[in-house]
Amino acid sequence: MSVPWKGKGSKGEAADCAGARLARQATVEVAGLLGKRDMSRADLARLMDVSPGRVSQILSGDENLTLRSLAAVAEALDLDIKISFVEPKEDGARRTRGLGDGSDAFVYAP
Repeated sequence: MSVPWKGKGSKGEAADCAGARLARQATVEVAGLLGKRDMSRADLARLMDVSPGRVSQILSGDENLTLRSLAAVAEALDLDIKISFVEPKEDGARRTRGLGDGSDAFVYAP
């Protein structure tokens, strides 16, 4: 059975773009949290019991960032993760909000 959004074409491309935006947003959020806590990537690596290189991979903004990786970061920082689906603004503009301040973060797909 084929999954339409995983294939080529406009739906697959839109999903890829949205996934890449979400990954970038997540990594910006983590970087903001580290900055707010005056922590380095090496500090996070120690808390996660992984190499600093692995933390760099996680924070590289790769669209293949996994929920498991994000959960490991949250666990190391003693945080929960909240995922919300929201309606796009009427003008269709994308907006993002976050940077480690605990606010909800939103990304609107095209």
